[in-house]
Amino acid sequence: MTNPLDSKAAPTILVGVDLGGPNFDSELEELGLLAQTAGLQPVARVVCKRRAPDAALFVGSGKAEEIRQLALQTGATEILFDQALSPGQQRNLERHMQLPVNDRTFLILEIFAQRARSHEGKLQVELARLQYLSTRLVRRWSHLERQRGGIGTRGGPGETQIELDRRMISENIKRTKERLTKVKKQRQTQRRQRERRDAFNISLIGYTNAGKSTLFNALVKARAYAADQLFATLDTTTRQLYLGAANRSVSLSDTVGFIRDLPHGLVDAFQATLQEAIDADLLLHVVDAANPEFPEQIAQVQAVLKEIGADDIPQLLVFNKVDAIAPDAQPLRMEDTYDIEGLQTPRLFVSARSLLGIPLLRQKLADIAKSDAGAPDELSPIHPESSGDDV
Repeated sequence: MTNPLDSKAAPTILVGVDLGGPNFDSELEELGLLAQTAGLQPVARVVCKRRAPDAALFVGSGKAEEIRQLALQTGATEILFDQALSPGQQRNLERHMQLPVNDRTFLILEIFAQRARSHEGKLQVELARLQYLSTRLVRRWSHLERQRGGIGTRGGPGETQIELDRRMISENIKRTKERLTKVKKQRQTQRRQRERRDAFNISLIGYTNAGKSTLFNALVKARAYAADQLFATLDTTTRQLYLGAANRSVSLSDTVGFIRDLPHGLVDAFQATLQEAIDADLLLHVVDAANPEFPEQIAQVQAVLKEIGADDIPQLLVFNKVDAIAPDAQPLRMEDTYDIEGLQTPRLFVSARSLLGIPLLRQKLADIAKSDAGAPDELSPIHPESSGDDV
């Protein structure tokens, strides 16, 4: 995987296989953005349909040969699949293409590895990468040789190289888990301190690139890193937000963005970071209102919330980037409701960049903070017959 700081990005072919699922990206737009975020340069896109993946080559021998020829024509140096590949499929494809072949899971892990800044974030990414690589013993982790040391790390004369590799990765996973456990305890201590101060905790969540960090900065006047790219923020940032209308401060946390087909290992590894969402009194669910795929993105976020046990926490939908919506599609009101799985959820329209709607959002948060933190009246679900307007 090419470093994004390299002056010349690696030319890459993007491959997507439509298996009849509901979220197939026929234009491979998101995969292209992920590739560019990782420092790759898409030069061609290949899309095909199959009833089921080919056991050996995922796309079948004919399509694999077509991709190989396209790589020769375009000068591509890497092949990137939008779906997860089995270790055997990846190995067979690389032998056939004579080029590195990676999948969406590996790409997301690489981006997270490049972007993690805090000690906890780096540990979480390293654990997820080690767990992913442990199923792919193809010597992609030669850098771990430098970490080998201590008693009992080398086998006897009859031990094969693959057994050494497997043991080396297993030992690194164990060490990383132990270090991550210590960090989790530290974070739990910090949370208990906030609870003793009777803090009202709000977590910003949402699909990646929805503008969470820009909104975070607008609310607390912070300088958290924000950019128009996927996964600009990985590490949780927490600040105090003073709400004058409520005459109190609340704790506001900016968390990692969600994405379609988020690797399960990454969800597990980021459990400590996502714990901020689990322990929140209110979730500010930020949505890119200008993205035509926003309903699917909301559904993806809800799926991850269920996976981490945070789906029963009250939500306030914040439809961001309203200034980027076409004039004929502008909302009729800046405050209404939106249906999420049969429940009408309160929704506000804002532009974090231009600060449009930010005063209304602060007032709404103040109203919520003044009520009982456990079940604020302002967020009580509305029956379906009282539906608000959509975008």
